Amino acid sequence: MPSTCLRPFDGRAGRPSVIVMTNVREALADAVGPTNVVAGEDASPDYARDESLTCTPRTPAFVVRPGSTAEVAAVLRIASREGTPVTARGSGTSLAGAAIARTDGILVSFERMNAVLEIDEANQVAVVQPGVTLTELDAATAAKALLYPVHPGEMGATVGGTLATNAGGMQAVKYGVTRHNVLGLEAVLASGEVIRAGGKYVKNSTGYDLTQLIAGSEGTLALVTQLILRLRPRLAHRATILAPFADAHALALAVPRLLATGVDPVVLEYVDALTMAALAHSEGLTSAVHESAQAYLIVELESRTAERLEDDAAEVAAFLATRGAIDVFPLDRATGRRLLQARERALHTSKAAGANDLLDTVVPRAAMPDFLAEVQRLAADSGSYVIGCGHAGDGNVHLSVFQPDPEVRQRLMTSVLRAGIAAGGSISGEHGIGADKRVYFDALEDPLRTDLMRRIKHAFDPTGILNPGVLFDPEGALR
Repeated sequence: MPSTCLRPFDGRAGRPSVIVMTNVREALADAVGPTNVVAGEDASPDYARDESLTCTPRTPAFVVRPGSTAEVAAVLRIASREGTPVTARGSGTSLAGAAIARTDGILVSFERMNAVLEIDEANQVAVVQPGVTLTELDAATAAKALLYPVHPGEMGATVGGTLATNAGGMQAVKYGVTRHNVLGLEAVLASGEVIRAGGKYVKNSTGYDLTQLIAGSEGTLALVTQLILRLRPRLAHRATILAPFADAHALALAVPRLLATGVDPVVLEYVDALTMAALAHSEGLTSAVHESAQAYLIVELESRTAERLEDDAAEVAAFLATRGAIDVFPLDRATGRRLLQARERALHTSKAAGANDLLDTVVPRAAMPDFLAEVQRLAADSGSYVIGCGHAGDGNVHLSVFQPDPEVRQRLMTSVLRAGIAAGGSISGEHGIGADKRVYFDALEDPLRTDLMRRIKHAFDPTGILNPGVLFDPEGALR
């Protein structure tokens, strides 16, 4: 299968693809300071890759580290003038090749723009720069007994990066994904113009919502330089319950019934037997593995009081025992946290085991039983292994695909994604399309929608310099 990550870029019709590197470097040095511009070959190899399993690392022409919105604007004015492609980078944790710059391009690293500018307790918002990591933000909000609830599993990810992919994570079943928790932003267009959208409020019916449009756009519309994030009260008490099931079908049937009771879990995770065995082995939690189980449900609850939490946990345990669970294990706080942390590292466990690719398709949660059965049928027919886990509460299924033959793997993944779409779902729930999954985006997405997306892209970035090759081919930019 040819890589979707290696196509040439020409930012302007008729313009040579080889730019005058010396002049560009001098202009960039004037914009951000000489010490904050590094030629690609002199930069750390980390800047050439992200966490994608299939995209080939590429060394950018320049790595630029701006320190302010004004400097980002200056960099984009230079790039626009020269027709140079620009890719934004946070911590490089993209799983779809969205943070890999082009060899003739500029990689804009936001590592210097990493300040928590304000924790506004009265309005329950945080104002932050895009390079702030989720770990740093969590520490700042904890000091005020507040919470930014988007925890996609990699707390080293930056806020800007999670906005780019509309990341979700395990707590999305209660708190939603990034899009539900970003109230406003400041961003720089390809032209170098600065726009602001939204604010410290939760309602807005004034024209198009540009904040929500930029969320999930994977750096193809604008470079975000500041975010206004919605915070929630940080509840002090949590409890974790582990319920093994005979199969994934029985587990998936129990999930919507559990939610229909009115219980409001903060985490509701599905883990298959092979993944649980690997996680338990890596974390020393072998007692969590039930020999007759093929699927596991992890439920985490939270409450303001220990008494209310105890009542809720008892209710959930009793309910699951009547809905097909083989057993129900209330876990102590330490064991529960270890298990959830292991679940968050499931991707790394799959990579270490030799997974060839990843999928994060999403379906309506009521469709999960039939979809998971179809995935296993397709895997068996292709001679592949497909294992994984997922956010059972919102239908986002994370699958690790073990199939070394690229052509067989592409056919299998196309069939799995087509089955997800037929079930009422979508290609990606939170990882994004990037360059990695664009072949499936091109083949399976509604052409009417993609045409409209291209027109939106053109309105924001008429010469197509922002992350070309992500979502759309560079040549797809309208002239």
